Amino acid sequence: MKKFIILIVTAVLVVGLQAEKRPNILFIAIDDMNDWTGFLGGHPQAMTPNMDKLANEGMNFTNAHCSAPGCSPSRNALLYGIEPFNSGLYPFYNHKDVHIGLRKKYTTLPKFFKDNGYNTYGSGKIHHGQNGTDEEWTDYLQLSGVKKEFKSGEGYQIGNSSKMSFRPTTNALKDHQDYKVASYGIDILNKEHGKPFFLAVGIVKPHLAFDAPKQFFDALPERIEPPEILANDVDDLTGEAGRLSNPRDDKQFKKDKAWERVRKSYLACIAWADYNIGRVVDELKKSKYADNTIIVLWSDHGYHMGEKQEFRKFTLWEESTRVPFIIRDLRNKNAAQGRKCTQAISLINVYKTLADMSGLKVPEYVDGRSLVPQLKDPEEPVELPAYISWGKGNYSVRTEFWRYNHYFDGSEELYDHAKDQHEWHNLASNPEYNSQKAKMKAMLPQNEAPTVSLQTATLLSGQDRVDAKKLKKK
Repeated sequence: MKKFIILIVTAVLVVGLQAEKRPNILFIAIDDMNDWTGFLGGHPQAMTPNMDKLANEGMNFTNAHCSAPGCSPSRNALLYGIEPFNSGLYPFYNHKDVHIGLRKKYTTLPKFFKDNGYNTYGSGKIHHGQNGTDEEWTDYLQLSGVKKEFKSGEGYQIGNSSKMSFRPTTNALKDHQDYKVASYGIDILNKEHGKPFFLAVGIVKPHLAFDAPKQFFDALPERIEPPEILANDVDDLTGEAGRLSNPRDDKQFKKDKAWERVRKSYLACIAWADYNIGRVVDELKKSKYADNTIIVLWSDHGYHMGEKQEFRKFTLWEESTRVPFIIRDLRNKNAAQGRKCTQAISLINVYKTLADMSGLKVPEYVDGRSLVPQLKDPEEPVELPAYISWGKGNYSVRTEFWRYNHYFDGSEELYDHAKDQHEWHNLASNPEYNSQKAKMKAMLPQNEAPTVSLQTATLLSGQDRVDAKKLKKK
């Protein structure tokens, strides 16, 4: 009997010690940031010293991609841990209506950590369209807005639109939303924690409007270099692939001779995001939790800045799907500096990776693979390509050197990234590449879940958009 009691006590102590050793998580989400950063080399005038430093300290996944090129489906995939083609979460949703039911079926990432003994804290944009629920968060910052003040005569604005604004603000830094979001993270890091914590900091910039404090505009050169653009880039696209090219904003900016101001505003917003990210990361490094905290930084999708005559996201092309993605494990002091993984990686892997690094078992339904093997050796082959969905029936398969897009109407694209990093030349109709196209096509998702509740969904692409139009005509 004594031996049995000793075994039970020992087991309890071991479990307790394991729980104590579990890492904290600093989960930094960014909205609409493409590769215009120093650590990804997307634009030569990018000012991102804090993220550059973080990338050099951790693993920089230089070929990372979102699960969908829109805020709602991308964040749903990462936070619920399930691909859109398996969940049916293809469009944009009102979180309060649809997700009450979804949370009965799936476990969100913050709730997963909360259920496993973590205190969970959130601020800013983590989910799309909601601030958080008590079942997910121990505490969540409730933000109050401040009216923006702008530098008169500077920047660009379309009409009186508050969204299509590209202007320097003159408010005090502390009055801006992202400053408040970062300050909340700093406050949490300065508290005493008896349990491991999951701290989510959701930076909103560079999402539209492209407004940022004036000092970040002033720090940029007067002349902003444009990205490399091929004038007839979309001429080799057909069907749904061609429809995804929306030149409306491009025409407006060209008419107003505003592209340079738009791009400067985007770079200023990226610098402003970097500033606030740096505030939080620096505070973590000064805190008692530095040695036992994993940092994961990601953006929900990329952004076009004139490439393929496109502004914004919502496409299956590189500019829209490629994202910043860094994992820094502050527990590993001996890790080599400046490590990079160039393999195609999907953000769907975040859920399993953080669980694996924390010694936790994920729900059975969770998609993706743990990236722990790649964190140890960036050349360790990944088991799956990166899948990107944009509406039911529209999918992209991204490997290290190839992208294949297949649309619900049968139109296709094939790009060789070893020779064509800008995706200027669609090889899908070239018979010389039939073998490679067939190989990529075989990787397409085999499952296609029906779309979840269209009543509160905004349809932007895919078969559901076409079906919805047919129903409306009837």
